[in-house]
Amino acid sequence: MSYTIDRLFPDASFDDIDARTRKALGDAGFGVLTEIDVKATMKKKIDKDMDDYRILGACNPNMAWQAIGMEAKVGAMLPCNVILRSVDGGVEVSAVDPQASMAGIDNKDLVAVAGQVKDMLAKAVAAI
Repeated sequence: MSYTIDRLFPDASFDDIDARTRKALGDAGFGVLTEIDVKATMKKKIDKDMDDYRILGACNPNMAWQAIGMEAKVGAMLPCNVILRSVDGGVEVSAVDPQASMAGIDNKDLVAVAGQVKDMLAKAVAAI
């Protein structure tokens, strides 16, 4: 089972895909709550070099509200992470599959909400 929704952008610049990803997420109703520059963090913390790698913590407030109302501890799995990383020949965007990440929670209503969020993230990734 795949746990991400992926799209490769051949010969694209990292900054361009970052801007396009943020716009697509915003257009789909997600806000970026957190951002981790993994490349900079690894350099600073352990003096290791790596290619561009950024984690965006995306949240759709309405969907988060529904999920938290169904399972108070589900916040441990929020927000929905979207990664951008440089790969050979381009940039790859990978969004978490909320259904896969919440598979361990036995709540059919929450699975339905996760399915809606998955569809929204898939559309956002397709719109980049």
